[in-house]
Amino acid sequence: MADPSPNQDETLLRFPCDFPIKAMGRTEDGIEAILRAIIERHAPETSKDALRSRASRNGRWVSVTVVIEARSKDQLDAIYRELSVHEQITCAF
Repeated sequence: MADPSPNQDETLLRFPCDFPIKAMGRTEDGIEAILRAIIERHAPETSKDALRSRASRNGRWVSVTVVIEARSKDQLDAIYRELSVHEQITCAF
């Protein structure tokens, strides 16, 4: 049995597929604009209407979700890498 190449990424996803990306952060940090800018770099065909926001009960935090048409695991990895290092993004999943 041959070893998989080191560049081959294993995933259960079949591409292309609709894939939700969610980010959270403080309301005043403009999480919506940050997520939109990152998505525009990696999935520019995503509609601006695909973004949905939901504020916490006290209004201090916001959860933002956008569904993209994911084309590859590399694309998703790039999006999550950029989200995870952004200082205003508290978490991304």
